[in-house]
Amino acid sequence: MQTAIITGASAGIGRATAQRFQAAGFTVYNLSRRACPDEGVLNIACDLQSEASIADACSELTAVVNASSSVALVHNASQMLKDSALDCSSESLRAVLETNIIGINGLNQQLLTLLPRSSSVIYVGSTLSEKAVPGSFSYVTSKHAQLGMMRATCQDLGGRGVHTTLVCPGFTDTEMLRTHLGDNPEVRAAIADMNAFGRMIEPGEIAEVIVWAHANPVINGTVLHANLGQRES
Repeated sequence: MQTAIITGASAGIGRATAQRFQAAGFTVYNLSRRACPDEGVLNIACDLQSEASIADACSELTAVVNASSSVALVHNASQMLKDSALDCSSESLRAVLETNIIGINGLNQQLLTLLPRSSSVIYVGSTLSEKAVPGSFSYVTSKHAQLGMMRATCQDLGGRGVHTTLVCPGFTDTEMLRTHLGDNPEVRAAIADMNAFGRMIEPGEIAEVIVWAHANPVINGTVLHANLGQRES
């Protein structure tokens, strides 16, 4: 049995990734506070800001992972706030890090040693994992931290036959990004023009990269840029 465990598979990139893994014959689990609406995806309620919730989810997954020949552990769920280095309380920063970093670590600590050979640990980062823009202080901070976490995970998994990567999408047409940008069509057009194709990326395009990354351990420890050719100002 091949298994995909995806955080935040209820919408956006996570949902598209669940669909692609299903099409490839995987049994797919969604770890999220919201259920994935797609038939066949197995939902485990999980709040990544709660240690108890993570422990409960991992308890359900232990037998699943032990019965799997290969597991794709996809850290996709993320929280994004509008804030800046001049206006971000420690409480707000802590909340973002709980979801984007601490929650990932909680899952890793309970699942990594169980993963069979030929498994993968895939972090869904952002173009902001290696650069920054104004007004996204806590998100940028957390995405930079995910890059370090992926590279450290790669080193610590050496010899286990499990590979890692950080997939860095450009501006993708998701619910999270639409909420962050608002409904201003001029802003959205400007964002779309920030790559060489002049359009927003579709969630399914990122999902295809994630599924490919799972099947190709040669990319172990690398950053995969999926941004349609980001324009540099």
